[in-house]
Amino acid sequence: MLFNAACPTVMHVDINSCFATIEQQANLFLRGKPVAVAAYTTSSGCILAPSIEAKRYGIKTGMRVYEGRALFPDLIVIPPDPNKYRHVHLKLRDILSRYTDDFYPKSIDEFVLNLTKSHCLRKMSMNQIGEEIKNRIRVEIGEWISVSMGIGASRFLAKTAAGLKKPDGMETIDVNNFEKIYKRMKLTDLHGVNTRNEVRLKSAGVSSVWEMYCADLPTLKAAFRSVLAFYWFTRIRGWEIDNVEFGRRSYGNSYSIPERLITPRQLSPVLAKLVNKAARRMRNSGYVAYGVHVSASYKHAHFWNKSEINKTPLFDTRDIFKKAFNILTKSPGEEPVHTLAVSLYDIVKGAPPQLELFRDTIKKVNITAAMDKLNKRWGDYTLVTANTFPARGAVQDRIAFGGIKELEEFTLG
Repeated sequence: MLFNAACPTVMHVDINSCFATIEQQANLFLRGKPVAVAAYTTSSGCILAPSIEAKRYGIKTGMRVYEGRALFPDLIVIPPDPNKYRHVHLKLRDILSRYTDDFYPKSIDEFVLNLTKSHCLRKMSMNQIGEEIKNRIRVEIGEWISVSMGIGASRFLAKTAAGLKKPDGMETIDVNNFEKIYKRMKLTDLHGVNTRNEVRLKSAGVSSVWEMYCADLPTLKAAFRSVLAFYWFTRIRGWEIDNVEFGRRSYGNSYSIPERLITPRQLSPVLAKLVNKAARRMRNSGYVAYGVHVSASYKHAHFWNKSEINKTPLFDTRDIFKKAFNILTKSPGEEPVHTLAVSLYDIVKGAPPQLELFRDTIKKVNITAAMDKLNKRWGDYTLVTANTFPARGAVQDRIAFGGIKELEEFTLG
């Protein structure tokens, strides 16, 4: 299989150091300084996004705050502000929609555009379109917001190209330059190749991206031992294999607990708030669930989880909480819980089945609809069940990395 020689008309747009850059755009006093947005500003808080300046000191996403400050003692650490990030996401979405209808978000800070049928290509090149988008971002969103762009014949090539000249760069990978680019890349420079994959590839005699391109399919099969071999064989040659989008399968939330909570009764308020949030998100998207899953990771690295299926669909927060709490009572309950999580699965689109709409069910439907309407108008947790009150400071608004389902709910809502 030869490299894809098609005209590169796919563009990947990635906001540089997204959360931190947006905070610097909003606050002039943060600009040009090492800044980190962390889930919690305490020393053990996880860094979600270091600014471009912070990255120069070796500060990376996933580090703890104390690790970041060990590298740069004056690191400015701030909590996340999801509403700011959603606002910028929607503003960027609006700008990109002027160039093509064929685009979608990969995450809060990444978009992929297919400009193959765009009218813009009749009068501008891909690079000119990219420069125009960059200028519009600076004018319409903020002068401190920069994006890296990649152009290729496939989504994978475009994303790979976007990572070559960060920050604020633009690069193209096509049939004319792919060999030169691949020869200077490490295996782990490829999105989707982790250190474990690197070890497997090297054991099969593949030590670089160029060697991976030159390898035949049996060699890659010896390394991956799965269908991934064919995916990579196709992907690295620039052919589209990453265009399958999977629908939502569940709704869930988790919370890292700073207090020393052990028993189900102690954990009950946190569980209730997790259920409130997941159930409301599920209902707002028009789903009901048959399955409830509860998991707990403990301070000493132990893990417990359990799932149960309900015979009838669950949509009312109170019923879901009863189910989740009943599951939680079956946990060991012998040591402090580090992270508690709830997931609603086996979801089905649509309202509760008509055959189930007896008097009590109709009442539940009306009550939950009224609560959801009030919370949507006046803000999350304006009206909740009483058992969540002790956990009113927990389960804060967060944006998940690596997925767009929560953004879809926000956008469509």
